[in-house]
Amino acid sequence: MTHTVEKIGGTSMTAFDAVLDNILLLPEQKYQRIFVVSAYGGMTDALLECKRTGNPGVYQLIAKRDEQWQQAFENVEQRMLMVNENMFADPINRLRADNFIRARIGDAKNCITNILQTCQYGQFTLRHYLPQIREFLSSIGEAHSAYNTVLKLKTLSINAKFVDLSGWNITEPLTLDETISQAFEKIDLSTELPIVTGYAYCKEGLMKTYDRGYSEMTFSRVACLTQAKQAIIHKEYHLSSADPRVVGCDKVSTIGHTNYDVADQLANLGMEAIHPNAAAGLREQTIELQIKNTFEPEHPGTLISTSYQPTANKAEIIAGRNKVFALHLFDQAMVGQVDNVSYELMELITEASVSLVGKEMNANSITYYLSGKEDNFNKVLYKAEKRYPHASIKGRMVALISIIGSQIDTNTTLSQGVLALMNNGIAPIALHSSMRNVNVQFVVKDKEYDDAIRALHNEFFELIPTKQVSVA
Repeated sequence: MTHTVEKIGGTSMTAFDAVLDNILLLPEQKYQRIFVVSAYGGMTDALLECKRTGNPGVYQLIAKRDEQWQQAFENVEQRMLMVNENMFADPINRLRADNFIRARIGDAKNCITNILQTCQYGQFTLRHYLPQIREFLSSIGEAHSAYNTVLKLKTLSINAKFVDLSGWNITEPLTLDETISQAFEKIDLSTELPIVTGYAYCKEGLMKTYDRGYSEMTFSRVACLTQAKQAIIHKEYHLSSADPRVVGCDKVSTIGHTNYDVADQLANLGMEAIHPNAAAGLREQTIELQIKNTFEPEHPGTLISTSYQPTANKAEIIAGRNKVFALHLFDQAMVGQVDNVSYELMELITEASVSLVGKEMNANSITYYLSGKEDNFNKVLYKAEKRYPHASIKGRMVALISIIGSQIDTNTTLSQGVLALMNNGIAPIALHSSMRNVNVQFVVKDKEYDDAIRALHNEFFELIPTKQVSVA
């Protein structure tokens, strides 16, 4: 096989003129490419909930039985129709695009209304239907962007094909692999350009299994099952040595080449290089992953591969996460019982719908680093205090910052990082290093997050000449 599988992120899809010019209409290669597209920026947030703030979208309002869900859905529809208006000057294609999304949203409204009416009876409960509601709401954004992309490409004489994996009218789902394989059975990549929905309806339930990482999972499985020569993700930024919004665009440099170990560390910190489960499939098939900036098509970006194994000590990126809740439990009676306590605390954490970012423990204490909503942190703290009334349990907001590289000397990096922080008036709360020699981590006060990133980046990168990275 000689084709590529390429994913276009939501923010990039919103800048569709740039996507056309810089990605879809490359003169040297019209076909032998498969595109998996995300919803336009902000659409999935409006359909589910805001990924960053947790503000409710249509789904969360339905889950709360808030009658405002209908108005929220109307607002989403108007946003989608506005996208269509800006995208299609041709009234015929505009009408086709509008009719498509109106039909999808109309079907969804009818389905949800019927479910809510059914759940007025005592024998039926809404919580049993919520996973399915979340699944099909998720699919609407990707179906909208994929259908529009196909319409637009056809007006430009490109033989684009709409590959709708959302299973909108399918009653019996297949597995994810079966769904993808069946969709590509009759596609000729030499003469057709498939535009694939980032959401796929399958037995596993992509939202249930991977939550908001579902489009990357679809992308990964498409690449693996079609035996792509390379996987490419187009984003609105480069994968850089640090967040340019924190340290400055003129001070960061693009990571040219790295491996999947580094990608996993970034994913754990919430940086969207690629979902770890999606990366695992590419890694197993030895498919290289290229991260490219949509707005700089000539730039090679970052190449992630299994073969990249440097021998020299080198930090590649300073990455971090703020607003992390550190749950610390100390109990003298825990000596020899740490495993039992750890298991019970993980049950509480899972029930509260927060994510585990990191963990540390010794003979009589455990600290969990959690990400999620503040209200859910309080639930974990309350339940832990109730479960262990004789223990000393504390919670505080912190920031986690990692120095990551494919091969680093963790001892040297750790000591150098501590000195850099201390010289900038930042005293680390905790330190961690990895036996795999891919990262060291510092825990600092949440308010010190930006200063700590800048201090570490200055120490490990700014003494080296860097190439300026532009940020869209």
